Amino acid sequence: MKNVLVIGGNGFIGTNLCDLLVRVGYEVSSFDLVRPGKENPKVHYLQGDFFDDETLEKITEGMDVVIHSLSTVNPGNSNEMYMRGYSKDFLQTVKLCEILIRKHIKMIFLSSGGTVYGNQDIQPIREDVRPQPINHYGNIKLCIENTIRTFNTQLHTKMIIARISNPYGPGQDYHKGVGFIDAVLKKAMAGEDIEIWGDGTTRRDYIYIQDACRMIASLIDYRGQEDVFNISLNRGTSQKEILDIVAALGLDFKVRYLAGRSVDAKKIILDNTKIRGIYQEKLVELETGIRLYHEYLEREMAKENS
Repeated sequence: MKNVLVIGGNGFIGTNLCDLLVRVGYEVSSFDLVRPGKENPKVHYLQGDFFDDETLEKITEGMDVVIHSLSTVNPGNSNEMYMRGYSKDFLQTVKLCEILIRKHIKMIFLSSGGTVYGNQDIQPIREDVRPQPINHYGNIKLCIENTIRTFNTQLHTKMIIARISNPYGPGQDYHKGVGFIDAVLKKAMAGEDIEIWGDGTTRRDYIYIQDACRMIASLIDYRGQEDVFNISLNRGTSQKEILDIVAALGLDFKVRYLAGRSVDAKKIILDNTKIRGIYQEKLVELETGIRLYHEYLEREMAKENS
């Protein structure tokens, strides 16, 4: 049984990933600054500061695989907090790479397919195009990616980069800076206005969180030569189309359109051909995923009101 450590295990992706990995039989440890409010009894929870070198040495001991999903900035705030991203997230991840290489531990780095590519003419976007990030969040991720590829080339390591598109589903919180579907559903259910930055034609590749986690998990035992994988549904959907899907669920809402943001690329659709060569299970279609998430939110609301 492999020992897997998820750094940033309390986050949206990290929490769902830990839950999935224990279900399929891995020994899983979750590391974050604080313990979660709701714990999975099968997950080992480790608490500490990612930016403390001694802590990184300690938590990685005895691990077979480390999945790095921690970030202290997001696409929306990175243009103001970019120095934090470069001076802390980037540099500490380089230290983590050094530790894992020395200990012969495999790493899967969760990058951002929604931001590293920037504006691309050819869609869906393949992993071999030249990334052109338009915000600092994407550039910080790309800096880490380039460091990983340099280690892989110079030291023949096999660290893997997973470029995730736009995941959505249980556990997401749009207040943390990402999650359009999450925001639309929760605001519509609460009777609040939905805000859209731009004219609503921005297209993204939305993937249900369980599918994203299963794709990532399929890379744990991957032994091939590739080191970059898109994690996506391979389908682009505009914000207005998301509104139509949500309206079809019977939800009523109002929309306010605001000025577009310079941090947002106009269109991002990720080619998932490479990962589908490894993970071949049927993916949840967007309409089904939004319905499932809406039903989940209704159940959670009923629990709170009971």
